[in-house]
Amino acid sequence: YPSLTHPSVPLNSSTHHLHFCCDITFLCFLGTSHQGGYSHEAVVYALQVCGIRHIDTAKRYGCESFLSKAIKESGVKREDLWITTKLWHSDYGYENTKQACLESCKQLGVEYLGICRSIGVSNFLINHLEQLKEDCQITPHVNQVEYHPFHRPQELVEYCRSRNIIFEGYCPLAKGEALSHPDIIQLAKKYGKTPAQICIRWSIQNGIVTIPKSTKPERIQENCEVFDFSLAEDDVSIINGMHDGRHVSWDPTPVV
Repeated sequence: YPSLTHPSVPLNSSTHHLHFCCDITFLCFLGTSHQGGYSHEAVVYALQVCGIRHIDTAKRYGCESFLSKAIKESGVKREDLWITTKLWHSDYGYENTKQACLESCKQLGVEYLGICRSIGVSNFLINHLEQLKEDCQITPHVNQVEYHPFHRPQELVEYCRSRNIIFEGYCPLAKGEALSHPDIIQLAKKYGKTPAQICIRWSIQNGIVTIPKSTKPERIQENCEVFDFSLAEDDVSIINGMHDGRHVSWDPTPVV
């Protein structure tokens, strides 16, 4: 497999080269979730107006069939999209996995999935990845983990980079908790940007494939407008220093 590369900061590109010559965008539209609802309008808007080409979903979210309609309505070609869905626990096992993948393809109205061309994992810590290495011959190409100013697992990020595993960060706004932090507000005023844009830009400048979520078109547009400025190194360090290890999603540490 070709090596994966990580960019230096500031980023001048919104894409990251991945296995099989695919480009995975640094900014992913996550408008699909089992929490917060689903918005057909928001997905179509993200694809048609904002140029988003990376969609993250899961069977568990219960909206794969809705996405099929949104993708079709958007008019965006399948080959221009990076679509990720996820395997649920009940579908583990070789044959079950294949069947679940085919079912997701059917629900999404596509013939293939990016996750089939490049295999990824979610919420895997170093010990989980080490165990996976003992059990499997293929190293995952992606690891999707909670990442925001309060939770910056740098040791895990560096571990993934050293093994050519792309690190994707979800909950970049810490489910809104980061938006009211005084340092984030101050930086937003300094750069003439919103707190959300500061958090997303910080994540991207740290080399993270970033996955914000919104069901509102205006928020999606806002989240996309992060490639026309760069945070100074000192300001990146300020946000790095906000790390306290808290989770706003769930903590995979107890998983053995």
